[in-house]
Amino acid sequence: MLNPNKFSFINPKKFSFFYGYVVLIFGSVGVLFSIPGQTVGVSVFTDPVKDALGLTRNQFSNAYMIGTLISAFFVTKAGRLFDKFGARYVAFFASFFLGVSLLLFSFSEKASNGIQNGFNIQSWIIPFVMLCFLFFLIRFCGQGVLTMSSRNMVMMWFDKNRGKVNSLSSITISLGFSISPIFINYLINENGWEVSWQILALCLFIFSFFILQFYRNKPEDFNMIPDGYLKKSKNKKLNNIVEVNFTLIEAKKTRAFWMFGFALAFSSFLITGFTFHVVSIFESADYSRAEAISIFLPISVIAISISTVANILSDYIAHKIYLYIMLASGLLAAYGLLTLEDSYGIYFLICGLGMYSGLFAVVNAVTWPRYFGRKFLGAITGKVTSFLVVASALAPSLFSYCFTTFGSYRYISYLLIPFLVFLLLGSIRLKKPELKDLKI
Repeated sequence: MLNPNKFSFINPKKFSFFYGYVVLIFGSVGVLFSIPGQTVGVSVFTDPVKDALGLTRNQFSNAYMIGTLISAFFVTKAGRLFDKFGARYVAFFASFFLGVSLLLFSFSEKASNGIQNGFNIQSWIIPFVMLCFLFFLIRFCGQGVLTMSSRNMVMMWFDKNRGKVNSLSSITISLGFSISPIFINYLINENGWEVSWQILALCLFIFSFFILQFYRNKPEDFNMIPDGYLKKSKNKKLNNIVEVNFTLIEAKKTRAFWMFGFALAFSSFLITGFTFHVVSIFESADYSRAEAISIFLPISVIAISISTVANILSDYIAHKIYLYIMLASGLLAAYGLLTLEDSYGIYFLICGLGMYSGLFAVVNAVTWPRYFGRKFLGAITGKVTSFLVVASALAPSLFSYCFTTFGSYRYISYLLIPFLVFLLLGSIRLKKPELKDLKI
């Protein structure tokens, strides 16, 4: 077996407390370091970068969509690498190459101008193609691999307490994502967008070193089992726990995989599309820019509250209940968007988005190892992550086309509501998967 402490000065066996809590801290920080590759991080750079490269908003959005879609096809393969090599090396390379991608992005204007001047061609196609490639890199490394590997690592170290520790992680991540646009905007105002990306790249290179030092793949590598009980424990019940593990092929044969996966993809679609066009959505309903931005505070409060309670309860109740609540919350949000021009629509929208976001954090982290085991967790969550990436890629354009074609964003709800009803009907007979059911 490969040395699990290779290239590191840290030995989990020498800690006086369960090392899983160190994994919890650094895994949560790892998700936060993926922000430059997330929509919330990219959106702050939209205006300065598109203006510098001479692209329209539609061209910039389409480059973002194409790069994101391409990255979705590689995320599942990255999940298989997680199963083979573990979170430590996969997260290290994801963080390092995300930093490299940001460095390349910081020189994109100079590179674009150099290519156009060198070939004596003045065309938007050159910066557009360049952005497609760069968006592929940062979306694959950030939103895809670094997020997946960091979150999965934490889940590998816990079982009975998985929900409780995920509640702590979710609060940290939610607050970090809420604050990050303010921090990134400050960097841009003080240093410009090029230097800001270079600063973020440097931070990622430094964090790559900490990944090698503190990330660890699984407790079994150190004579431990999830939640901290040593294998030499006299408690035979703890030592003889049998974990049922589904392969990706087996998981895809279950109703739970598709219903939960599509429900999470719906959240990615709705929240990305809404966030990308939030100011325009509210302006079309006669709200001000300030009112549009202010909506994220109550949504975050509801999401954190729901996530905390749901994570704790997730250790004791069936997860299909969360699925039903998520879908009902989605219907509430879709109805709120449909009736946003009325006085009560905004309250439905806030409550629906807040509840869905809060439960998303629980289901996306806890449900997969609870339903399908840990052995092939990377391949399974990698496939699900590809659903999320595709949904987040399509959302901004579909929201935009809805507005330009029909003159209002409210009509997107006529697409959202039937899809949610379909998921509700498909989830009626859902149950926790068992391998014996696949062999019948």
